[in-house]
Amino acid sequence: MTQTDVGWGAPPSSRYGKLAQRFRPLFEELGAGAVNREIEGRALDAEIQALKASGFLGLRVPGEDGEPGVGLPELFALLIELSAADSNLTQSIRGHFGFVETLLVSSRQARRDRWFSRIERGEMVGPARSEAGASARAHFGTRLVPAADENWRLVGEKFYTTGCRYADWIDVSATGPDDRTYTVAVAREAAGVEVLDDWNGFGQTLTASGGIRFRDVPVAEAPIPDDERFPHAQAFFQLFHLATLAGIGRAMSDELAQAVAVRTRTYTHGNGDRVSQDPQILQVVGSVRSAAYCAGAIVTTLSQALQRAFEAAVAGEERATADAVALADLEVAQAQTVISQLIIEAAGQGFDALGASAVLRTQGFDRFWRNARTLASHNPQVYKARIVGDYAVNGTPHPGQWRVGVA
Repeated sequence: MTQTDVGWGAPPSSRYGKLAQRFRPLFEELGAGAVNREIEGRALDAEIQALKASGFLGLRVPGEDGEPGVGLPELFALLIELSAADSNLTQSIRGHFGFVETLLVSSRQARRDRWFSRIERGEMVGPARSEAGASARAHFGTRLVPAADENWRLVGEKFYTTGCRYADWIDVSATGPDDRTYTVAVAREAAGVEVLDDWNGFGQTLTASGGIRFRDVPVAEAPIPDDERFPHAQAFFQLFHLATLAGIGRAMSDELAQAVAVRTRTYTHGNGDRVSQDPQILQVVGSVRSAAYCAGAIVTTLSQALQRAFEAAVAGEERATADAVALADLEVAQAQTVISQLIIEAAGQGFDALGASAVLRTQGFDRFWRNARTLASHNPQVYKARIVGDYAVNGTPHPGQWRVGVA
């Protein structure tokens, strides 16, 4: 069945059905073990390897004939389906796809060819940008240090390094001797790289989002100025979260409907002998599914805005790129609070359609709220409505890519 047939709306392109069918058996397999992995706290090593082997991580890489990889609307539609299987997987590969996006707009052809070849072999890149604690907002504490062999060494510590445990390479942001910010790639298994298993958030627990220490680590290639990152990065990374939330909504909707359909225990003050015939319970199930539908439809629209920004960037049209990026940032901001609240509220509401047994840890139904709440906390919603209102009233554009740290 197509996603249209099951009521999730039209796909982003005419070729999407064939593309999605390539991965749906894998998504089904990954989803079958999601609850047990969550309950047991089992890492995603085997599941990430399956994604690598499937070619999923290379979807955006151009073909040998120069044909472009899948478009952003198709990618984000697939990410919703992957998130419905296991949202931990989608978040774990978010940094990898950001790295690929930078390559796609880069003019460094030799570097593009080298990395595209690695990615097509199934190699994965993880992100190491954020720093925790008393790190400064204006620059990174992680530093590039000149080495005696005329190469560079990396020294410092990162946090929120989502997916790096599963990666082959780590894309690190660091401050150079000139106090400018650079990105460098280091091998995950390089001497001096210590990936810490210290992520203790209550949601997205399997994403390996904890810390990494870099102790005099050799850099694999020349540092790249940080301002060469792809211009639509802010909207891209936030849309990744929104696609993940939309997928959580779909999984929650399906799981809730299935649980209600087979439930035989009812209350004496209910509206029927079976819960599946109780109109109030059906209303709850319908509300949850409607939230998931709206979230997915919004993500599809946002992905088109992102595609326009990407196309302008690839064409080298600076003015058009700036305009398209500003609009994509605005559109994503307009949707962030809406989608986040839709899915978070639906995740709590779903319990009203089930009995007390739904709170048992063995059911894993709580993972939907925990994961949604965690994702929605990555970019404070409290600022987004104000930014949108400032644009509507004063024409103020969305601020550029931000950092977190001590002023």
